[in-house]
Amino acid sequence: MSSAHPSGPRSGSRLDVRYRTVDLVTITTLAVAFGVIFWGWGKLYEPISALALFSYPPSFALLTGPWLMAGVVGGLIVRKPGAAFATELLAAAVSALVPGGTQWGLDVLASGTFQGLGAELVLLVLLYRRFGVVVAAAAGSFAGVLEALYEWTRPFAAEWGWEYRLAHLSFTTLSGLVVAGVGGWLLVRALASAGVLDAFGPGRELADRPDRDGVAVR
Repeated sequence: MSSAHPSGPRSGSRLDVRYRTVDLVTITTLAVAFGVIFWGWGKLYEPISALALFSYPPSFALLTGPWLMAGVVGGLIVRKPGAAFATELLAAAVSALVPGGTQWGLDVLASGTFQGLGAELVLLVLLYRRFGVVVAAAAGSFAGVLEALYEWTRPFAAEWGWEYRLAHLSFTTLSGLVVAGVGGWLLVRALASAGVLDAFGPGRELADRPDRDGVAVR
C-alpha cells in the first residue's frame, strides 16, 4: 500500500481499490470524531425532539441528519469501495462505546449499518467516479431512506399508519439530503481548503483548480 498512490480515481481512470495506510488512518480518525459527535447529538436529541416544534410525531426525523454524515464524508474523502460504509459503521460503534453510551444501546450498530450502506450504494452505482454536491446529496438522502425503513421496524413505529410512515420517510430523507449530503460536502470542501486533505481527491482537485489569473489555487 504505497502512500504515494492517488487516493481516488480521476475521470476516465481505472478505479483503484487498494487501501493505503493513510486511507485506513483517515477512516478511523473520522469514525472517532463522528462517533463522539453522534454521542453528543444523542444527548441533545431527546430535549430537542420534545419541543413543540416537533409535536407532529414523524417530524422528529428532521433531526436525523447529523447521524448520517459520517458515511457521506468518509466516502467523499477516501473514494474507495467500502469507505463510506466503514466510516459510518465505525462511528456508530464509537458512539456506543463512549462512556455512558447512548440511550439506544447497541441498536446504533444496526442504524450505522443501514446508514452506511445507503451512502455506499450511491457511490457504488456511480462507480466511485463522481463526488460533487449532487452526489453527496444523493448519498445523504439514500442513507436517510434506509434508516427510515429500518426505524419502521422499531417499537415506536409499530402503530403508525402509512401517513405517518411516509411523512417520517420524507423528513428523514430531507434531513439526510441537507445536513448529511450538502453539509457533508461543505465540510469536505472546508477541510480541503485548510490543506488537511492534500493526500486525497478533494485536496488535489482544489490545488489543481486555477484562480482568476490562471494560477493553481495552491
